[in-house]
Amino acid sequence: MALINPHINFNGNAEEAFNFYKSVFGGDFATIMRFKDLASAEFPVAEKEADKIMHIALPIGKSM
Repeated sequence: MALINPHINFNGNAEEAFNFYKSVFGGDFATIMRFKDLASAEFPVAEKEADKIMHIALPIGKSM
């Protein structure tokens, strides 16, 4: 079976969108990474951006 891994961008509302997708499709988030998780001296993150989603994965259906 073919798999698809789309990458989509949101304008600050990724968490809201993915919580909606989860309510529709079910399942659990496989990965949630926020900007603050990667913050360091080399990669400073503004406080207003820290809790925004950088990467999130919601497997849908049977995947390998």
